[in-house]
Amino acid sequence: MDTLATGLAFRDATDADVDALVALIESAYRGDSSRAGWTTEADLLEGQRTDPQGVLEVIKAPGSRLLAVERDGRIVACCQLEHRGAHAYFGMFAVSPAMQGAGLGKTVMAEAERLARETWGVTEMQMTVISQREDLIAWYERRGYRRTGRTQPFPYGDERFGVPRRADLRFEVLVKPLV
Repeated sequence: MDTLATGLAFRDATDADVDALVALIESAYRGDSSRAGWTTEADLLEGQRTDPQGVLEVIKAPGSRLLAVERDGRIVACCQLEHRGAHAYFGMFAVSPAMQGAGLGKTVMAEAERLARETWGVTEMQMTVISQREDLIAWYERRGYRRTGRTQPFPYGDERFGVPRRADLRFEVLVKPLV
């Protein structure tokens, strides 16, 4: 085990974690604080990335879990796993901007893939990424994900997901076999 993984605790998020999770997700994707890391979407979207209700819905949904990753008692990363038949959906992935670039994301993703495979017996992980996020898509490709060419529309007009700064946003579906 590398030193980064030492001291990490993985657990299912609870209602008591909602505020900390919203703060983490917002810090990784929106506003000036997100620019400290490389996962920022601040140039594409403004407004919120999620809200307490959205996080609580993921925690409570059947067939879903929100994995909270702690170091020294503080949540430093999270991701959503959702069971969808033969595959699992990976989403709401956030790593504290101060800890990005050191391998924490790779560690969290590997644990999420292991849990999905062992808990639900799924053979594939799927995710959606804003197609303009070429650097992020390339990072996922280095982790074994591949572009499918399938896209989904961005939810324009629903400010729960942010306020777009451009009119051409869409999500691209990425997949990875879990063997």
